[in-house]
This record gives sequence, C-alpha cells and structure tokens, in this order.
Amino acid sequence: MRCCPDLSLYLVLDPGLCAGVGVIATARAAVAGGATVVQLRDKAAGTARMIETGRALTAALAGTGAVLIVNDDVEAAVAIGADGLHIGQGDMAVTEARARIGPAMVLGLSVETPVLAAAVDPALIDYIGAGPVFATPSKLDHKVPVGFEGLAAQVAASPVPAVAIGGLKAEHVAQVLKAGAQGVAVVSAICGQPDPEAAARALRDRIDALTV
Repeated sequence: MRCCPDLSLYLVLDPGLCAGVGVIATARAAVAGGATVVQLRDKAAGTARMIETGRALTAALAGTGAVLIVNDDVEAAVAIGADGLHIGQGDMAVTEARARIGPAMVLGLSVETPVLAAAVDPALIDYIGAGPVFATPSKLDHKVPVGFEGLAAQVAASPVPAVAIGGLKAEHVAQVLKAGAQGVAVVSAICGQPDPEAAARALRDRIDALTV
C-alpha cells in the first residue's frame, strides 16, 4: 500500500539553474539541509539522459530517506525505479500514468484551479502540486498566478494532500502552510544558490518552527 510522501520541503531540480553546482550535488546538499522530496525535471532531456541522471540521483540519495520523483517521463521513472512520477494536465491521462507505473509508485498531478483539484481521483493520485502561487522564470509556460487565496481554494477542493509551487521562497512558508498545503515546492530558492544546503536549511527551519 503506497502512501503520500512527506511533502514539507519539495525540491524541483532545474539543470540550468543548478549548472554551477550540478544537479546531483545540489540534490545531495538540499537533502542534507532538510529537503524531503527531490523531483527531477528536465524538459530538454531525452529519456536516456533522464534515466542516466535519475540513476545517479538514486545512488546519491540512497539511505537519506528522501523521495525521488520524475517529472513527466513515465518511461524514465519506471526504468530508474523512482519513488514516483509527477505529471501535468497536458502530459498524459492519469489512468494511463497509473497503469504504466503500477500500484506502488507515488503519482502527483499539477492543478491550477479548484475545479481541477476537486476532480482528482484519490484512488489514482497521491498528491497535487497546487498553484502557481507566483509567476516564476523557471517555468515559462505556467498558468496565471493564483496567489495565496487561490492556493487555499485549490487545497480546500482537493481530496489529496497538496504541495504549493510557483516562485516560493523561505519568507512565504507561513502563508503556504496557513493556506492548508502540506509543504512548499521550490526551484530557485535552492537551485543556483551559492550554498544549496544552507538554503534548504533556512526553509526547513521555517517549516519546522510552524509545524512542531
């Protein structure tokens, strides 16, 4: 029986932003600083490169307790033996994704409205990525930002746990949790920072201070 992972600090890797440190080193440092989930997202990579990077991430995160999620590429997620797959509204049908990854792998889905959140089937989907809260340069094709009120509406409508995403930083943690989300998903707040571990720890400390 699968269960939803700890969504409290969810890192979405961006190879471009992470270039200075590298995605593997960034992920390792972020987890050392308190990240609970690492998502491999690389829209420019083919499946072969996603598998190569994913296997390196699996080795780097072994024994840490962190969960590895693959964005969009179901073939890579299965080949890697990742903990989960995350898809968007236009990537593939939820029923197809669940059929291809099997019953044990975590499946996340991006939503942008309360209607989409309410339509989630908890028998298939384990968590939603809710937002985008703010505009973000790391995802140029994102939907219209919804702010914290919109986030709260999506979370309230969802039958499964939610992680908030979209331009979020450490100073937004309190509002994210107040909106009902189980955690905060970040990209540039960790990727591309001079010290990814310290950046993750700053987020972790705020989360822990508000959830203990």
